[in-house]
Amino acid sequence: MLLEDFDLPSIDIRLYKHIPSSAGLGGGSSDGAFMISLLNRRFNLRMRDSMMMKYAARLGSDCPFFILNVPSLAAGRGEILTPISLSLRGYNILLVKPDISVSTARAYSEVTPCTPQIPLAEAIKRPVSEWKDCVFNDFESGVFKRYPLLAEIKERLYKLGAEYASMSGSGSTIFGLFRTPLKNEAELFPDMFVCQREMA
Repeated sequence: MLLEDFDLPSIDIRLYKHIPSSAGLGGGSSDGAFMISLLNRRFNLRMRDSMMMKYAARLGSDCPFFILNVPSLAAGRGEILTPISLSLRGYNILLVKPDISVSTARAYSEVTPCTPQIPLAEAIKRPVSEWKDCVFNDFESGVFKRYPLLAEIKERLYKLGAEYASMSGSGSTIFGLFRTPLKNEAELFPDMFVCQREMA
């Protein structure tokens, strides 16, 4: 793709993935976007963010997000981004992904977008403890019907003390935001991918 516009040499790339595939976490999209950024720096291509975002959009609708790599509201296919002020400092995020792969195409075909009573731009300004009642993932309804285990994981995160829990993207990762990190989190969700980190 970049070879259409730039004279680049052959390069050898080795990618070590830590984000599971088909998880709704943007692993592949971020790989593609960060590679564009890497090539831009390594070969001094002098591309601004706006140009890199155009290339990234050709890879996937959510790829431009990882060029900016800051909290943003997305519109269009996901490529129209408006950066926002959002800090989750002081929270711990717990990711739980069972051995389930959700078809993105199927998730999109079954989703029914809803117009929220409170626009997302306003809802996320509220305390995280209030998000449960105003920040929704429209994919959950269809995906949870097909994979009830995901709904069970979300409910369990709330029972464990999460202030907010949701499915990430079209699935199949469920995440929870906690004020206090959980202990022995891997034992709570055996045979699943589990990752807990403090939000910076």
